Amino acid sequence: MKLTPAQLQQFDREGYLFFPSLFTPAEIKVLTDEVPALYAQRRPENVREKTGDVVRTNFAAHLYSYPFAKLARHPRMVEPIKELFGEDVYMHQFKINGKQAFDGDVWQWHQDYGTWMNDDQMPAARAMNVAIFLDEVNEFNGPLMFIPGSHKQGVLDAAHDTSTTSYPLWVINHETITGMVAKGGIVAPKGPAGSMILFHGCLVHASTSNLSPWHRVSVYLSLCAVSNHIRRFKRPDYIAHRDFTPIRCLPDDCLLKHYDVTLPWKDRFFEPLQKAS
Repeated sequence: MKLTPAQLQQFDREGYLFFPSLFTPAEIKVLTDEVPALYAQRRPENVREKTGDVVRTNFAAHLYSYPFAKLARHPRMVEPIKELFGEDVYMHQFKINGKQAFDGDVWQWHQDYGTWMNDDQMPAARAMNVAIFLDEVNEFNGPLMFIPGSHKQGVLDAAHDTSTTSYPLWVINHETITGMVAKGGIVAPKGPAGSMILFHGCLVHASTSNLSPWHRVSVYLSLCAVSNHIRRFKRPDYIAHRDFTPIRCLPDDCLLKHYDVTLPWKDRFFEPLQKAS
């Protein structure tokens, strides 16, 4: 999948690209069928919401789940990032964000590179996210919100919020957000399951809580240029990976056909759920 000159110009100007219905229903079903079993496991890679027992984020499924291991090597997700960086990339982070119906909590306004820089000592903003919708995203179930063009502001001042939600985040203050929105506005890409977004590591984004009866599960691949790998190993390795091996893509039909992939963490930390007595 190669980006067009118009798409490259749009990415430079706005900091993100949106591809509605890029993956087929059959491809998405392979992934959604796997999510309940992953979320049911009691393992450190499942971070649960502060207010209940639903999963907020599942980390590193590509290391222990066969369908997601194939997705992590999918050319539709990896090749555009390689093109933008002009070099090979490795998986800095892989997560399946839950945003469960009624219980999905907020993600405060932040830049992903702010966290990668402060916590992981990533040298430069040569890493970005590419996300795929596993559910339809609408105006009611907590869509991802962007401030277009905010990536051009570089790294913004942020405070480490360890109390608002169950997951610590480097967040941007309200005054800064107000000023940026006054200039750039807010967009919230919405669309059917199978849609894909890629966005710059410095693009300011957030999402509201999900009070609707519809889940909003999305998979995020955080891909980093190999030359830009992290220097600090402060966070657990399931959050900030330490294997800087370049990703080698599988064929485009990999979600629907068998291909050999490694699952090095398949039995790591696994503890089956205990049945209620």
